[in-house]
Parts: sequence; C-alpha cells; structure tokens
Amino acid sequence: MPKPKTAAPAEAVPEEAAAPGGQAARVIKKYPNRRLYDTRTSSYITLTEIKQLVMNSEPFTVLDAKTSEDISRSILLQIILEEEAGGSPMFTAPVLENIIRFYGNTMQGFMGGYLEKNMQALMDLQRTVIPAAMTNPLANPLTSPMGNNVFLQMQEHMQKQTEQFLSTFTPKR
Repeated sequence: MPKPKTAAPAEAVPEEAAAPGGQAARVIKKYPNRRLYDTRTSSYITLTEIKQLVMNSEPFTVLDAKTSEDISRSILLQIILEEEAGGSPMFTAPVLENIIRFYGNTMQGFMGGYLEKNMQALMDLQRTVIPAAMTNPLANPLTSPMGNNVFLQMQEHMQKQTEQFLSTFTPKR
C-alpha cells in the first residue's frame, strides 16, 4: 500500500542535487526526530525504502536538515548494520577486525580503493555471467563443469589477492 503524502516541512528544500554522471540525485532530509523526508515525493520514508533506492541504483543524497551536511554514508552504514544484524551477515568478525585495523593506518586510503575495485569486479561479474547463465544453463558457472572451474579460479584469485594485500599492509601488533 503506498504511503500517504505528507505536508512538506516549512523550509524550502531542493528536490534534486548533483549526482555522479550528471544525473539528478534525490534529496532526502534527516530531521532531529530521526525521520527521513524525501523531497521528491514529499513524504517521509524509511531506511528500508532507502535500501530499495540503492538496490534500484537510484542516486540520492541524505542531508542533515539543520546543517545541510551530507550524511549519506552514515545512513548507508545504518542500513549495513541492520542487514548484518538481520540473520545472515556478510562480514565475519575477523574481516571486520581487519577493516578496523586499517583506520588511522597509512594504508587506509589504499584499502578503500582496493575494496572498491573488488566490489566493482564482483558487480561486473554479476552483470555479465549471471544473465548469460540464465540464457544458457550449460554456461552456468555454478552448475557446468567448465563454468564452475572458471568461477572457482576467479574466486581463488581474488582470495589470494586479498590475502596478499592484507598480509603486506596489516599493522604489526
């Protein structure tokens, strides 16, 4: 059931902000009462709805209503926290510990870029391999012997690359 429209808050708010690639980003305002207001739809929204914007690859920016500070990262981290607490976490405790160890380390900037590149590689794989598997079940990397081998080789390569990266730059205790 669609949410009813609510009256816009008193101050004027921009409906769109600049997004990467020139596409207009939806502006979400976060108010002191912790409510999130979508200026495009003139309604309050939830973290679940913001997660859906992410899933749909819709650009958005979350601004603090008082300061106009961009708090998008904070909201995205809240969504990740909810997902991690929700039953099937993606990150193990050792992975989170290693990430924490990089904060304040001279390699902190490299770690962000490294994770971003690997996430992009996984997204590219998902975008190309999975649709191909749907049209040709024999090419499915999860079921065909040849496809499975390629998939496992890529997985092993990424795992070795990650281990090498972390072992080289992990701070000594």
